[in-house]
Amino acid sequence: MKAGVITRVDGKPGEVYYPYSVVDIPQPTPGPDELLIKIHGAALNHRDLFIRQHLYPGTTWNVPLLADGVGTVVGVGSQELEGWKGKKVLIPPGKGWASDPSGPEESYAVLGGTKHWPNGTLQEYATFSAAEVEECPVHLSTPEAAALPLCGTTAYRAVFNKGQIKAGQNVLITGIGGGVALAALQFACAAGATVFVTSSSAEKIRSAKELGASAGVNYKSPEWEKDLQKMLPKSRPYLDLVVDGAGGDIVQRSVSLLKKGGIIVSYGMTLGPLVPFTMTAVLKNIELRGTTMGSRKEFHDMVSFVRLKQIRPVISTTTRGFESVDELFEIMRSGKQFGKLVVLLGNDQAKL
Repeated sequence: MKAGVITRVDGKPGEVYYPYSVVDIPQPTPGPDELLIKIHGAALNHRDLFIRQHLYPGTTWNVPLLADGVGTVVGVGSQELEGWKGKKVLIPPGKGWASDPSGPEESYAVLGGTKHWPNGTLQEYATFSAAEVEECPVHLSTPEAAALPLCGTTAYRAVFNKGQIKAGQNVLITGIGGGVALAALQFACAAGATVFVTSSSAEKIRSAKELGASAGVNYKSPEWEKDLQKMLPKSRPYLDLVVDGAGGDIVQRSVSLLKKGGIIVSYGMTLGPLVPFTMTAVLKNIELRGTTMGSRKEFHDMVSFVRLKQIRPVISTTTRGFESVDELFEIMRSGKQFGKLVVLLGNDQAKL
């Protein structure tokens, strides 16, 4: 069967860009507790770009890429699992974390492109534990389903379990356009919060407002926090929560906007691996909470929420076939996407 992988070339981390290749690998056989899944669609995340730049822990070669995916169960490893055959399922994006809200109980591994879990969604068939997959909500198309698992789980944990969002609160989501930020926007709006966003693109801000955002500001403005302050409702002229994936000076920028005891949830630091925490934030009792991915329970809770609220992930670009994946990587490198980048695998997608 076919799989999409990276191949090794010489180069330093951050400077190298490993070539993408389509290779033939053996089709896996499911173990006693496993399902054989025909993958219909997979989606990129920023970690996949970091993997190609050797900026992600455990980067390795000739292991199928990508952590987001959806497929149909076509085989089982034991008679007890026969009921799974024919079901459309979401692929688990990580393993080793059952339910502890504090963090993984075991050594946690994310799917795709690393030695820590040599498996991925960018292949024609894959095996996964029946206890780890989730049945796909019926309202989702194949591209939407493929886009959901990793970014949805990350956003759900950030918004609900770390951010403790409640209806009527004001939330700022920075860098709108990526999969996690957009999922966080959709989840927060569905929970009844008032959402504000930042972007350097007026078009992305307009698109975010169409998805439910109240307003947005350009983060390249020298004092964007003052611009945002003017947009906050008079009845609640402060932020309760900031959900951030950029890092940098986010504490300094948002401290004047946050209420006393307000929360900043950081799920990434694309501007650099350091977020200075100011004394002003200390005196205001601001909490900075780190979060990454989510547990098996949070994956389940996220899918249930998406099903209940009929949420549809935002898709930026969909291509077809293993050979088209480099096109998606180039879009991600440019930073122009608004939503997820999805590749459909096989020739039967019109039926799904």
